[in-house]
Amino acid sequence: MSIESILTTVVPITVAGVVTVSVGYYLIKNDIDKYFRLRFAGKKDERTQLFGLRLQAHERLIIFVERINPSNLLLRVYMPGISVPELQASILNEIRSEYQHNVTQQLYVSERIWNVIRKLKDDTLAMVNNGVQGLPEQATGMDLSKKVLQQMAEIPDNPYDLTLDLIKKDIHQLF
Repeated sequence: MSIESILTTVVPITVAGVVTVSVGYYLIKNDIDKYFRLRFAGKKDERTQLFGLRLQAHERLIIFVERINPSNLLLRVYMPGISVPELQASILNEIRSEYQHNVTQQLYVSERIWNVIRKLKDDTLAMVNNGVQGLPEQATGMDLSKKVLQQMAEIPDNPYDLTLDLIKKDIHQLF
């Protein structure tokens, strides 16, 4: 077998293969481009959607912190003539309900932020329970409110403000 006969056999097959691949490429080129555009656009949309969820989680936790802050919580829950046990139960129920409503937000915030939120909730519950323990038997809901607010005033750095600052710093790291 000579080189001429090999070339006369191989060259037409090679040319036919190149032509076939080229024609096939040009026929599906638009489909390939569209596939890659959609694939990378989908990734961008997913990132944008996740960013939105993370931002929303931070917003909801800011609302949570504001709602369990005793100065806001007592204004919302207190009713004239309410007894200490009733006010205590209302406050504890409100805090736990707010927490349960926002528990899934931990998926979208840092572990550090979530631990601070959980500790703030626990400390708020403890503050209310400690306030009840020091009251006389004939005390009213107003007395409990005053005692809790007095405990808040004695704390050098407001933990609710510190938590809000921490959440805001975490939000700024997203940008």
